[in-house]
Amino acid sequence: MVNADLLFPVFGGIAVAALIFALIYPMFGADKSAEKRMASVTEARQVKVATRTAADAAANRRKQVSDKLKELEDRQKQKEKITLRLRLQRAGLQMTPQAFWISSAICGVICAVTVVMSFESSLLIQVAAMVAGFVGMFGLPRWILGKMTKWRQQKFLAEMANSLDVVVRGVKSGLPLNECLQIVARESPEPICSEFREVVDQQRIGIPLGEALERLAQRMPLPEVRFLTIVIGIQAQAGGNLSEALGNLSEVLRSRIRMAMKVKALSAEATASAAVLASLPPGVMGMVYLSSPDYIMPLLTTKMGHFMIAVGLFWMGCGVLVMQKMINFKY
Repeated sequence: MVNADLLFPVFGGIAVAALIFALIYPMFGADKSAEKRMASVTEARQVKVATRTAADAAANRRKQVSDKLKELEDRQKQKEKITLRLRLQRAGLQMTPQAFWISSAICGVICAVTVVMSFESSLLIQVAAMVAGFVGMFGLPRWILGKMTKWRQQKFLAEMANSLDVVVRGVKSGLPLNECLQIVARESPEPICSEFREVVDQQRIGIPLGEALERLAQRMPLPEVRFLTIVIGIQAQAGGNLSEALGNLSEVLRSRIRMAMKVKALSAEATASAAVLASLPPGVMGMVYLSSPDYIMPLLTTKMGHFMIAVGLFWMGCGVLVMQKMINFKY
């Protein structure tokens, strides 16, 4: 049998050693754990700072592009008066100025004859016919031309971002810039297709790319097109990262399109209200004419009635213009 007096000191020593080990071991492991935690925190902070720096740099580049577009837009508004031929080109019409003036004269004659044949002959009707002829010849065709130009420019902007992405991918894959423009001219929808086809055709007859893009900026007077012209011109002369600049321009274009859609959604209610208010007086007049024609005939047959109609149309036009200004947001 083992002596109990010997076992007690042995187990006591083991217990004391275990206690000392349990107290001392965390002190050695704590430094390593703390170092690991500090390293992980430092690494995460560095990654976060690097990510934030890259995001800030990209945001600054996009802001610079947006500011440059705004500056180019302000400059474009201060340009000299454009010719009728250039207006027709911007609207996408394949006609000469002489043909436009002939069409305008025919439109004016039709408007004047319509007014004369719609009412009984009087001095006021003759004056109204002259005004209608003048508006039909000089006002209505130019208004239609402006609407066509605006619609074409909006369609160009809506597709320009996709076309720039095609150029960016082509440049990154190693294709020459001229070949990328040819792809855009072949594959893009109108009016991108026709405008860039004109640029490609001008290059084929020996016109430099910078000059061809300058002519594109004249036909399509948009700050985005002007910026594209400047970027490609600088890259052709001094070199640089063309894909990055065009990529930033594409992102800015998409941001502006999203903003335009948001503004359109916010102003939809005001637009509908303006349409209802503008159509209410003619609608009521038409219903009264259908239900009680004798009641409203003095308004259509007497001089005082004609005068009241003219005054009413004038004030309705003023109201429509005011409502249009109120819902026409600039962003």
